[in-house]
Amino acid sequence: MAGNQVEHVSELGKYITIANQQVTWEQTIKKSRFIVNMARVSNEEEAKKFIASINVEHRKATHNVWAYMLGNRNEVQRYSDNGEPAGTAGVPMLEVLKNNAIRDIAVVVTRYFGGIKLGAGGLVRAYAGTVVGGVEDSGLIERIQRHEVSLKVSYSQYESLAYWLKQHNHEILDTTYTVDVLIKVAIADDDMTMFKVAVIDEMAGQIEIIVGDIDWFEVPYQQRVSAKTETLK
Repeated sequence: MAGNQVEHVSELGKYITIANQQVTWEQTIKKSRFIVNMARVSNEEEAKKFIASINVEHRKATHNVWAYMLGNRNEVQRYSDNGEPAGTAGVPMLEVLKNNAIRDIAVVVTRYFGGIKLGAGGLVRAYAGTVVGGVEDSGLIERIQRHEVSLKVSYSQYESLAYWLKQHNHEILDTTYTVDVLIKVAIADDDMTMFKVAVIDEMAGQIEIIVGDIDWFEVPYQQRVSAKTETLK
């Protein structure tokens, strides 16, 4: 087991992770089955419990190789080769997570040996590629800390405000129709002042702005997932 610092660190208040809470994906390479199970986790205890559960589920497997990465600055990085040659399994799995800036995730790749040896390079490609396959199957999201902001306007102003928000790439989270119309959006703390000035100007002051607490929001994240490792440039 080992842990290493990573050059890329996550920006505080936002990070990338898998879109699904848990993912299973598999492929067959030269008669060996490679099955990846991955899950979102928030601490080492959760990561270890997840890994233990996969070890029980696949207790007859040849190898259950694992890696996980946690923390605001990716400060927790662990892996195990679980009997594969050193540096050919857990390390490339961890490097896929690091190189794609995916964190708060635990990954286990189970191998059922098919009788054909892959060699060191083949193992690196197999383990890294299986993690990539699982990530691509799930998709990615960006978790971002934002204030939930409620914008209250009259019905006559609603379409104008909705159009303005769309033009400025502010996703509408919810719309409530009562005496007035209440539109909810998510705004970063650093952008709040400029947002308020702009929306008040756009609505000529005929708007009420209610700023809520900071919470985590998830938005789809489009990124080509790289299988590159230190071994495979």
